Amino acid sequence: MGQGLGLIKATNTCTMLLSLLLLLLLLGSSQTSHFTGTVMTFYPKDRSPDGSVTVVLRYKRNFHLGGGDTWRCFRGNCGNQSSLTLNRVSQERSGDWLQDEGVMTRQVPDSGAFQLWLNSGNWINNIRNGIVRWRAVTLVDLRIRSDTSRANASPQTTILPVVRVPSNCQREFNLLAFDPDGDEVKCRYGNTSLSECNPCTPASVLRLSPSCTLSFSATNSSDEGKEGQTNITTNNAISKIPVQFVLQVDPAVPSCTEGLYLPTFLPPTPANRARLYTPVNQTLDISIKAAATFSTVSELLVSGPHNVNQTRSGPGQFTLSWTPSQSEEGESQPICFIVQALSNSTKYHSEQRCVIVSVGNDTSPSAEPTTEGPTPSVGPMTSAGPTPSSQQIVIRLTARIISVVNLTEEDIRSTVLQQFKDELVKLGLPPSTNLTLLGKV
Repeated sequence: MGQGLGLIKATNTCTMLLSLLLLLLLLGSSQTSHFTGTVMTFYPKDRSPDGSVTVVLRYKRNFHLGGGDTWRCFRGNCGNQSSLTLNRVSQERSGDWLQDEGVMTRQVPDSGAFQLWLNSGNWINNIRNGIVRWRAVTLVDLRIRSDTSRANASPQTTILPVVRVPSNCQREFNLLAFDPDGDEVKCRYGNTSLSECNPCTPASVLRLSPSCTLSFSATNSSDEGKEGQTNITTNNAISKIPVQFVLQVDPAVPSCTEGLYLPTFLPPTPANRARLYTPVNQTLDISIKAAATFSTVSELLVSGPHNVNQTRSGPGQFTLSWTPSQSEEGESQPICFIVQALSNSTKYHSEQRCVIVSVGNDTSPSAEPTTEGPTPSVGPMTSAGPTPSSQQIVIRLTARIISVVNLTEEDIRSTVLQQFKDELVKLGLPPSTNLTLLGKV
């Protein structure tokens, strides 16, 4: 199934439209060196005395095996391209997909908005909802904003080329949608008449909210396969970016409970949409931990700047390290990650989590990296202190757990308690709360 999302900005607010092109492919179908999605964002840089602006556009290009593409001027005065570099970001170990990052620098006149267009070959084979050719549109407007006295920047986001979900599991994907200008960011599906996808056919098993939450409804086996994504637009937009990826709908899993077959994240993994900070030329380390009882964590899948390094320190334990350069000062770079686990030859994905790394000093109050909330913010060296004993409260909770497999006390302690806590934190429980198993009936 195919469909698109995009980002837009109006006079006072920015709406980010993520172009979600969902491609539903038959399992076991042969694949060639075909497209599996793209993302493009931009940051304005120097303004010359003649009024022209240097803008850096970063884009991801995703393929099954490999390929090439060219972003062309679609509408308006796109200026001149002064440089373009391509580097490999990541590659799935079994060869299902690879992701490259392109960094394009353009010198454009201060003459209003322009659009860049990707229009080339075909998506991967056997798409059920009729998506055929690559198409993506980025709307760039670099005029000076009255609220910041700076040129407008786009919302920042990224995503993995392929995201997997079992056909019998409900799942929500909270897409990263961060705007450095503080504008409101909204998502929508792509529009064929705006050349954002070809064609733009929404997937029946998905629902997209304006706040960029993509909800997958459990379905039957006939919908198993891959789905792809494209970009979108709204009225009075001052910027719009595409977000395109493949959603792989896999066979049913014995249990949809995270931590059994589907990997679950454990502390100190940052919360989704957490804010991190690091100065130029200083390395930021991001610790990630995940576990699953009936599958084996095999690898960490990452989408971000091409020079993010990954190390593994133990079962389900990873560290991402990134050192920003001087040219990235003042920018906020998105990094998204998924843990993949194996049971025999079956692949299972955790939820996708994303963080925003702002290059510069942390000017906001610090918080724990695992704090759930609308705008979590952490600095690389901060930590939360202990809760004063005078504020400690003990509550006894009785819960009934239903599972298709037998759970030991160790399963409950290591996995289920964390899932309880994650849900309670979303409802307002302090993240520093400790849950302890008192007994099992």
